[in-house]
Amino acid sequence: MRSSDPALTLPHLPTTLADWLARCERLHPKEIDLTLERVRGVAERLGLVFDAPVVAVAGTNGKGSTCAMLEAIALQAGYRVGLYSKPHLVHFEERCRVNGQQVSAAELLPHFEAVERARGDVNLTYFEFTTLVIARLLSMAPLDLVILEVGLGGRLDAVNVVDADCAVITSIDIDHTEYLGATREAIGFEKAGIMRAGKPVIVSDPVPPQSLVDHAQKIGADLWRFGRDFNYSGDKLQWNWAGRTKRFNAMAYPALRGANQLLNASGALAVFEALRERLPITAQAARNGLALVELPGRFQIVAGQPTLVLDVAHNPHAVATLVQNLDQMAYFPRTHVVFGVMRDKDIDAILARLAPIVDHWHFTDLPAPRGASAQELAQRHAALHLKGPGPVTVACHADPRQALDAALSQADPADRIVVVGSFQTVGGVLKDGLPRLTGKHAV
Repeated sequence: MRSSDPALTLPHLPTTLADWLARCERLHPKEIDLTLERVRGVAERLGLVFDAPVVAVAGTNGKGSTCAMLEAIALQAGYRVGLYSKPHLVHFEERCRVNGQQVSAAELLPHFEAVERARGDVNLTYFEFTTLVIARLLSMAPLDLVILEVGLGGRLDAVNVVDADCAVITSIDIDHTEYLGATREAIGFEKAGIMRAGKPVIVSDPVPPQSLVDHAQKIGADLWRFGRDFNYSGDKLQWNWAGRTKRFNAMAYPALRGANQLLNASGALAVFEALRERLPITAQAARNGLALVELPGRFQIVAGQPTLVLDVAHNPHAVATLVQNLDQMAYFPRTHVVFGVMRDKDIDAILARLAPIVDHWHFTDLPAPRGASAQELAQRHAALHLKGPGPVTVACHADPRQALDAALSQADPADRIVVVGSFQTVGGVLKDGLPRLTGKHAV
């Protein structure tokens, strides 16, 4: 990987990643400012160009899983792969991987300086600045495939300054309504903005908004729809995938747990069929990649007693999928839930969907201005008069790790603890590594 020219070094600028990130947080008065003009101008001054094919992945839920599957399959096929995903759980460096390895802070620093020089007096948001940093690093690395996860939008998202060779749009649901609109049709239109004329777009939502389909037709994108251009079938032991011209049969289920992962895996395989002339893969690469894929915080089950499940579901659709997956697990006498979420989410709907499985709630504060306080969550829960499977208790905590520790002290070895909500909720329990689970009555 090439580093920046020493001449780009500017005086009186941060010298550590932490200081650069703090500086980025101060540059723009808004945390989110959806527009492309500012970031596109800086990208042009950077000369941002990718030699490798680029896949952009947008959607409400399933983006992270799809990106991880694309990366894992491509690596198993012998390709050199760069990945930009977000947000991070604990460390910023999680957002960028090259050939399956997380980049170091030292590798990122020259690119922060380059973006700082190129931006001049343009105020970029934290997300815009750091997107350009990682995009520049990936553009300068010797890669065969670049995977870029789109942020909350699509049409006006900073990632959209890059013309992707293939777009992926995962499931669409209601989220970030203040920026994207309050209906699936409005949100679908925003996500559709990552499409490009004449280029494939893989839509793995089984029932996509009509606005998304209409936009693909309007600009002449090559629309691949689940159920028409690719599909899956299977039983409890194995599954099969079929695309326009290619099939993979008798595959083991993906390592990522949950019924929804077959949709994400199907979309990932459709990408490789769409790009087969540039990135051909074998059935063995597909099998191995899906068997080895990892993604922390997505229905992640931590070994030990009691059973611990980590999931970053933070909107009603994702939570409904989580509850379905939890319902398919073995029997647990009691379920303890550690929950923290941003105030702008549909908290009432999330609580209502979780409530039928929850015996003990552990609400937590989050270290973010947008975070709902534990007391707010407890009050919302009380106002809804929700019922659980039996008697329900509620407790409030100052941070996610304190909430987890309280749940662990209360739980029996046969119980289940679910940490769910914001990335900061799951990240908060992982900041010192995976928790050690030794049930108080375990032998």
